[in-house]
Amino acid sequence: MTERLHEGTRGQEVWRDDAARLSVHVLDPVADLDVLHAWVTGPHAGFFGLGDLAPEELRATYEFVESLPTHHAYLLRADGEAVALVQLYHPQDDPVAAAYEPLPGDVGVHFFKCGDAVGWEVLGPALLGFVFSRPAVERIVVEPDVRNRPALARMVALGFEPAGEVHFESPHGPKDAMLAFLTRDRALALAGPSAR
Repeated sequence: MTERLHEGTRGQEVWRDDAARLSVHVLDPVADLDVLHAWVTGPHAGFFGLGDLAPEELRATYEFVESLPTHHAYLLRADGEAVALVQLYHPQDDPVAAAYEPLPGDVGVHFFKCGDAVGWEVLGPALLGFVFSRPAVERIVVEPDVRNRPALARMVALGFEPAGEVHFESPHGPKDAMLAFLTRDRALALAGPSAR
């Protein structure tokens, strides 16, 4: 079941894109706490739902995530500098399962970019490359808040196909989201022959 998620110890590099100079590391809830807390309490982090947590609460939250075989968190780094938080999860073991019927090859993604060190034109393809680098992943599922217009626009720009608005109970309360999917075949077709 965990073959859809990258496994590793705290801080371990689990994926790399040398051309883009990006790497993905297993989140360390202790060593990465300061940067993570600064991100999720920032002015543009409202939709991520963690802005009210004290550092100790945030650490405990990600230690809990770390304990789950169905949910993993990672830091994406550019030349060693942390630039984004990536969370992958099995949708069938997440509240979003109340809103749709998950398929065996589905992986859910939450993504939080911080700063402008690396643009979406680089981070977007890297994110897709990271998730689809696991052969068991057939489809990526996203469910951004329907009010989060920048996230909705990025989702479409990356090739996700909206499947309609859904409502479900998230750990942070009721959520109205736009459910969208990107299959491996569609991602490859959009990337062109060089990605095959």
